[in-house]
Order: sequence, then structure tokens, then C-alpha cells
Amino acid sequence: MDIQPHELPHRDFYRLLITTVAPRPIAWVSTINSEGIHNLAPFSFFNVICATPPLLGFSPGIRTGDDRSRLGTGLKDTLRNVRETGEFVVNTVTFPVAEAMNLTSGDYESSVDEFEIARLTMRPSLHVRPPHVAESPVNFECKLFQVLDFGTEVSGGSLVIGQIVSIHVEEAVLKNGKVDAQLLDLVGRMGGAQYCRTTDRFELARPDLNPEQK
Repeated sequence: MDIQPHELPHRDFYRLLITTVAPRPIAWVSTINSEGIHNLAPFSFFNVICATPPLLGFSPGIRTGDDRSRLGTGLKDTLRNVRETGEFVVNTVTFPVAEAMNLTSGDYESSVDEFEIARLTMRPSLHVRPPHVAESPVNFECKLFQVLDFGTEVSGGSLVIGQIVSIHVEEAVLKNGKVDAQLLDLVGRMGGAQYCRTTDRFELARPDLNPEQK
């Protein structure tokens, strides 16, 4: 089977993408708007982009027709807040907080504080205004580096690139001074409503291209 993007309706093509590009890490992004209202939402179009400068990127999509009609806008609150303030925090999603993360994924009114919906604890950041999710063991404080926009239709979205200014790591996920993946127990996003845990892993050594030099 060979599929060209224009041959499928948006919903079918989107489903194909999220099913085949998986598992995906989840950025649990906390922001605050110019009026001081907090927002918290997960995004699975997310990854690290660069180490120097230290950049993370996540992609808020455009709201679908029903939510756009109900809320009066296709723009996600997270993107609007980042544009207003230039700051955000990416909180990691671990298995113990997976259900709380899911509670924050709804398209609520902009006046709703998802920290309260999910009964999560705010911890003040050191260098930006949006708070950490205290229940998340790793938090990346970011300043806005760049936003790339890819259209205003349902099939469009934006890439938000943030420069990491600080990383908070809980002692509970450290072993011998380093982050231990087993203790961290991150969650990945699959297709639809499916998620996965990252505690089942295996190792592969990179090819040795110069064996004589050893």
C-alpha cells in the first residue's frame, strides 16, 4: 500500500501518523497568561531539538471543529500564553501521574485552571513565571526561542521552540548521581487512547567502525 497525504481525509491521515510514529514522549506544558491564569496541557508532538543551545520543541495543533465552535477559537490556550509571556515549563509525564495528565488534556475554557482540575501541586519556578508540576520529577524551565506556524486550518499547527534555562530533577529518580530510567518510569503516547511505559527496554551497542584502533 502506498499512501499520499492528500488522498486521505484529515482525521484518517492524522490517525495514521500517530499510530505509526510512536511511542512519542509527552510534553506536559505549564503556562500562565497575562492575567495570571494558569494552564496545563499535554502535547505528544514533542522532542529535544538541540543541546547547544539547549532547545526543546512541541507542536500545538489547531482545535477541531466542535471545540473551535464551542470555545470560539482554534488557537490552543498554551500557544496563546506562550506568545503573550514568552515562557513555559515542560514537565515530564511518568506512570504515577498519567491519569492526572489525561485529565488536563481536555479543551477547557481559558478561565479553567487545569492544576485544580487534576488536583496537582504548583511549585514555583526559579527563572520563569509558570510553575512546575510538583508531582513530575523532571521540569524544564524554558524561554521562548521561536514559533513556526504551519497554517490555521484543522490540519495545521505550530512548532514552539523553547530554550532551556533550568532543569529541576528530583533526587528520587537519581541513582549514583544520574537519572535512572527505571526509577523515572516515563510514559509514551501511542495511537488513539493508548499509552506505554518505558520500563521494558533493551540495549544495542553502536557499530565499531575502527576495531584496529583499540
